[in-house]
Amino acid sequence: MSLKNLKQRKNEIRSKYKKLRENFSYEKKAELDEKITERFLNLQEYKSAKTVFAFVSKDIEVNTEDIISDALKNGKKVAVPLCNTKSTTIDFYYINSFDDLKRGYYGLLEPDAEKCSRADEKDADIMIVPGLVFDRNGYRLGFGKGYYDRFICDYSGLTVGICYSRCIENKLPLGYYDKPSNLVVTDKYTIDTR
Repeated sequence: MSLKNLKQRKNEIRSKYKKLRENFSYEKKAELDEKITERFLNLQEYKSAKTVFAFVSKDIEVNTEDIISDALKNGKKVAVPLCNTKSTTIDFYYINSFDDLKRGYYGLLEPDAEKCSRADEKDADIMIVPGLVFDRNGYRLGFGKGYYDRFICDYSGLTVGICYSRCIENKLPLGYYDKPSNLVVTDKYTIDTR
């Protein structure tokens, strides 16, 4: 598949799953988010983790608020991403509470770099990866900006995608830099690609 065709195909898939997610009722989304959160919090890999890299969810994504709250409450170190729009990269910063966040890139809640200290990715025991859609091999499609793709390329720790079971494809079209998540947690099952 040519690069142009690959991009077009990925954009078609993104569009499909954005629409699907936007059509979830508030109640249905909350129910699915709760199931995914419960399944994630019961992972042995999460329970034993001392440092968790998480993303602060936006409306269309699986809600990560309860995961972040649980990690903080249980004394785990939590780092969340800050987008560098010039280089389209992300850096993770430790937070102690949601008060350490402020509105940033695209209205996302991001760590306040003046209040928070930068985290070293080598310290992460587990990283939660966002995605609009995952496949059964752990590959993902995000929102198309490539921030996480660039970060994950050099990251060697455990990655866990969280996603709705309705947003799982058998096989996604892959680009050169795509790297699978080790686990994908959905509302119905967990995929282990290790």
